[in-house]
Amino acid sequence: MGDISALIQRVNAGDAGAQDALFSIAYGELRKLAHSRLYQGGRGTCLDTTALVHESYLRFVNGGRLRSDDRRAFFAYASRVMRSVIVDTVRERQALRRGGNLQRVTLETHVADGLPDGEDDVVKVHEVLDMLAHAEPRLAQVVEMRYFGGYSETEIGLALDITERTVRRDWDKARLLLSVMLRG
Repeated sequence: MGDISALIQRVNAGDAGAQDALFSIAYGELRKLAHSRLYQGGRGTCLDTTALVHESYLRFVNGGRLRSDDRRAFFAYASRVMRSVIVDTVRERQALRRGGNLQRVTLETHVADGLPDGEDDVVKVHEVLDMLAHAEPRLAQVVEMRYFGGYSETEIGLALDITERTVRRDWDKARLLLSVMLRG
């Protein structure tokens, strides 16, 4: 695992081959992260594990510097990138589903009224999570790592340098705040 931290430092120093080496070493863990994210709440996004990892990789490449210095920060950053890929994919699909600039025709059957849409939920959670991040940044990080990243309480505690008990308290508090924000 020290190899990942060394490669991150080389990427941030501008070493051209380090980025590819970093992703080939981290690929297995990134796939696990993507799989857990898609399994836990990204269903219905038209993405599979491989597509999510590859789209995230393209964003890393286009982003330049990694903005992280060690393994834990790298995977926390990867979780945020995967979140943005999922949310962007959902928004694109919703725009296409709504017809883009096509002429809209309404059928008055009301068959689908009130049915939950998993894609809408992903976008709503993303929006209220942004609001939470302004008020309580650490709570937002815990939610992001748990909901979008699939991290365990232990992994979140290690990444944020807090105890597991604090992670559980933050998770409970964040869930309450998010449920209030999602309702109103």
